[in-house]
Amino acid sequence: MTDPFGTVPAAAIRDGTATDAYFERTLRTLEHAGKNPHVVAEVTADQFPDGSFEVFTGVREAARLFDGLAVDVDALPDGQLFDGGPVMCIEGPYREFAALETSLLGLLSQPSGFATAALECRLAAPDADVFSFGARHVHPALATVVERAALLAGFDGFSHVAAGEALGREASGTMPHALLFCFGEGEQAAAWRAFDEAVPADVPRIALTDTFWDEVAESLLAAESLGGRLDGVRLDTTGSRRGEFRHIVREVRWELDAHGFEDVEIFCSGGLGPAELRELRDVADGFGVGGAITDADPVDFSLDIVEVEDEPVSKRGKLSGRKAVYRTADGGHHVALADADEDGEALLEPLVRDGEIVREDDLEAATERCLADAEAVGFGPSA
Repeated sequence: MTDPFGTVPAAAIRDGTATDAYFERTLRTLEHAGKNPHVVAEVTADQFPDGSFEVFTGVREAARLFDGLAVDVDALPDGQLFDGGPVMCIEGPYREFAALETSLLGLLSQPSGFATAALECRLAAPDADVFSFGARHVHPALATVVERAALLAGFDGFSHVAAGEALGREASGTMPHALLFCFGEGEQAAAWRAFDEAVPADVPRIALTDTFWDEVAESLLAAESLGGRLDGVRLDTTGSRRGEFRHIVREVRWELDAHGFEDVEIFCSGGLGPAELRELRDVADGFGVGGAITDADPVDFSLDIVEVEDEPVSKRGKLSGRKAVYRTADGGHHVALADADEDGEALLEPLVRDGEIVREDDLEAATERCLADAEAVGFGPSA
């Protein structure tokens, strides 16, 4: 039965039918020929470190693909940064996991791209509150993937309710422009007061203040209407009306302060990315970021067999032999053959042993790892 929202069923991902046709034909051919060699396969984006680091995630979901299969899997920890060499190594009879390659790469590639983009935003405004507003830009089935990637990169929250239920976190957000439209121009204060009366007390009172009038005028009106109950204002001014956004934010801050509303914070949203966050971080208290995360290119992972029956092999342009990756004392990323004697912290860790998942990556720990590793390797525009 076709899913009503166009989603491939979880069962198809798990049983290997969510795959490219040539894997099905390869399996048919190998079965016909009576071949099922013992192989080592590695997932990589780049063969050698190049100094351009990305965030590795999706490992938790990837592990579930191998649950119950006769394979061993090693992988980088969730949230680890890498810039070359394998992020995952799979060993076992090839026919055991061949059909899973398509889903495996998808489970790793897109969330790693989301998390890398989110980390760029997080570090662009390290002292501000940053929230993910990106779920509306992707298929609803991917909302949890987006929001988890943002949390892993250190975001303070996200907007999607169902993703929050899946992640055990409360979704953030207050009001859209639609609420103000429903009350009408001139009734903004009534809309903000109704919101204040209707929503639970633990929800921050953040008034959207750029709907009908000048941002300064609406921000002052919100502050006067809600008084000490107003926590902040949000400016979602579109690019076509924004002018110099930094100047608008500074003007709002000036007038709020001048009228005695120094405690009212300013949040900004609407097409913001790392460059805008860096420009505004000293004048705004928080940001909502959407497309800067969801527009990210997936990390271009590929899976390649590097050993067959204990003999090193590779296609042209790839490196044969099982490998290890290390974090060196200076924050570098080093790749070597697995049996080489190398200095540094070995990063690949057991994930699956003979079909049993032996490691569960915790989101909080992954976030700490991601931020610490970003500092260690100098992740950012100057890296």
